[in-house]
Amino acid sequence: MVTTKMQAQAPLRSLDQRMEALKRANDIRVRRARLKKDLKDGEAQIESILLDPPEYVSTAKVFDMLMAVPKFGRVKAARLLNQCRISQSKTVGGLSERQRAELIGLFNR
Repeated sequence: MVTTKMQAQAPLRSLDQRMEALKRANDIRVRRARLKKDLKDGEAQIESILLDPPEYVSTAKVFDMLMAVPKFGRVKAARLLNQCRISQSKTVGGLSERQRAELIGLFNR
């Protein structure tokens, strides 16, 4: 008896839909890169981004945003997230109110 495995296939999309999705993804990447540069230069504050994140940041990892903050490296960012009981894979938009408040509180110390 031979069993064949059906592979899940993504629905077909038109060229216009793919190009629009690509355009949106590129726009988000550019805006996030600009935001990370602003964080590095001190022109943006991580607290305000965490408190009221722009829509293009909502799917970004909190860990990646912390890494853009001056004087924050992998170890310090991981320690801060661990202290707040937040996974390194958590997105900015996926933070609970408790996690958001605790993280902002640690920055304001």
